[in-house]
Amino acid sequence: MNWLKLESLATLNKIISNSNLPKNKAIAIFKHSTHCPVSSAAKSRLELTWKYGDELPIYYLDLIAFREVSNQIASEFNINHQSPQLLVIKNGKCIYHASHISISVKELEKVI
Repeated sequence: MNWLKLESLATLNKIISNSNLPKNKAIAIFKHSTHCPVSSAAKSRLELTWKYGDELPIYYLDLIAFREVSNQIASEFNINHQSPQLLVIKNGKCIYHASHISISVKELEKVI
C-alpha cells in the first residue's frame, strides 16, 4: 500500500482536480486520528486488505496535525467530519464515504 501524504489545502485541490482524469478510477482519502485506537485499527485493516496499488491512489491525512485540511474536506464534500473516515473522490465529488468500523475494502469494491 502506497500512502500519499495529504498535508495542505493545495494537495487537496490537486486531489479534486486529478479525480477528473480518465487515468484515475477515483482517489481515496483516509482521515486518521493518531490519538484514536479505533482509527488505528481501521488503518491497519485497510493496510492488510488493500489491493488497489496505484489503480486507486490513497491519501493519508493526520487530522490532528492538519485540522484545517480535514475541515475543508468536510466543507468541500458536504460530509460530516468523522474519525477515522474513508472517502472516495471521483469527478470532483465524493462518491463513497465510511467511518469507524464501516471502513472496509469489501464495501469499497462495490463502488470502484
